[in-house]
Amino acid sequence: MATLTIRNLDESTKAQLRIQAARHGRSMEEEARTILRSAIEARQPVAGGKGLGSRIHEHFAQLGGVELELPARSSLPIPAQFAGE
Repeated sequence: MATLTIRNLDESTKAQLRIQAARHGRSMEEEARTILRSAIEARQPVAGGKGLGSRIHEHFAQLGGVELELPARSSLPIPAQFAGE
């Protein structure tokens, strides 16, 4: 197991850590380990390397899709006109 020393931690942060640890029934050390672990895990890539869109698609793909008919365009798009032009 490695040891980590945190210097220059302000008293307010230390007090908040102590209170949060007490609420969770843990020591300050264990609370700090839990916070660090959660922060690191939150930044890890999604399992399998799939993004959110791919995972949503996989979830709903079994339901099938809906093909929509798009209406024909009746006019061409007009570029925006700005005051300085």
